[in-house]
Amino acid sequence: MSRGYPQSLKGAGKQSVSGSIIKTAERGTTVKPFYKDQKPAARPVWLEAFVGLDWLALRASPVYYGLGVPKGDGSGVVVIPGFLGTDSYLTDLRSWLARINYKAYLSGIGRNAECLELLVGRLTATVELAFAQTGRPVHLIGHSLGGILARSAAALRPDIVASVITLGSPFRGIRSHPMVLQAAELVRARITRERGFDRPDCYTGFCTCAAVASLEWPFPESIPQTAIYTKQDGIVDWRYCINDDPETDCEVMGTHVGLVFNAYVYELLATRLARPSKQAVRG
Repeated sequence: MSRGYPQSLKGAGKQSVSGSIIKTAERGTTVKPFYKDQKPAARPVWLEAFVGLDWLALRASPVYYGLGVPKGDGSGVVVIPGFLGTDSYLTDLRSWLARINYKAYLSGIGRNAECLELLVGRLTATVELAFAQTGRPVHLIGHSLGGILARSAAALRPDIVASVITLGSPFRGIRSHPMVLQAAELVRARITRERGFDRPDCYTGFCTCAAVASLEWPFPESIPQTAIYTKQDGIVDWRYCINDDPETDCEVMGTHVGLVFNAYVYELLATRLARPSKQAVRG
């Protein structure tokens, strides 16, 4: 498994900050900044009680049965769970991906409540395995915090990633319901207590590990990205889940948790995954 910063991205994080945007020295382009701090957001968490409606609507949709959507080419797709979650709650999504002819992989990260560098390391190992088995770059789909892990893995190994799709992932900065931030602080305390890391900022945006640092780099241009979000999100502030780019941002109706059981999301996934990868075009 690769460690540290890939040669192709060394120096990519050298940026100058001006107001609310970051200008990259290499290309002169501008991107929204990654906010290192974590702040509470007044989210309507009660809306998450309607996740069952998302689940039922999915099963009533032809999309769930692979009807009316583009079929896959057998490429590997790794699906990554959100904060405190495991691969088990993503079974429906993986089964659907298999129905439309993709090779779906468990993330292999365990419970998403661990040092981010460790989690990204485990994820990267899975991506490398999928790449070796399929012989082609791998698609990553990450739910919530899982999307942040996906973006980090893609930045560290852009050579083996075909695309990244995030589902309600606050990759521009953690702005979540206070209960979520409290739970994250408990996880951070456990990590510090059990592992005795010499990094006092572990499990925060201020950590100096490569996994966190990569979130500040301009996202690799060779990798198509899609940010799917819902303004009804009761967990995270949807404004931190987007690029402010109509080509890559896709809004749907539904709950945060239900993004992995959402028929509109599945339709978007099928369409985006079927697009020719930039790496294939360049090759």
